[in-house]
Amino acid sequence: MIQHTMLVSFENPIPDADLDRFLQDIEKVMLDSGHVRTVAAARHIPVPGEEEIPALIATAVIQFGVADLPALGAAFQAPGVEEIIGRWQAEHPYQVAFVNHTPLG
Repeated sequence: MIQHTMLVSFENPIPDADLDRFLQDIEKVMLDSGHVRTVAAARHIPVPGEEEIPALIATAVIQFGVADLPALGAAFQAPGVEEIIGRWQAEHPYQVAFVNHTPLG
């Protein structure tokens, strides 16, 4: 199993309802691909003063579990993925850092 972990950082504050919808849209399109076995997402928990740290501070983390590298590639090429990413980038621009790894723990 391969985990694809994404740290999503919106350029501007995003309303809670929009963040919920973003996470739901990404989860749905990836699960609908038929290649994703597991999905987990969580919001960042802010700590006072962290905005002064010179680092990318994510708004949320999303993790997808897939069987192997071909499944990961196929999931991101599935119908609807580009449309969802493009729509959200246009509405609420964001950056993504990601890592592909074996399960932690």
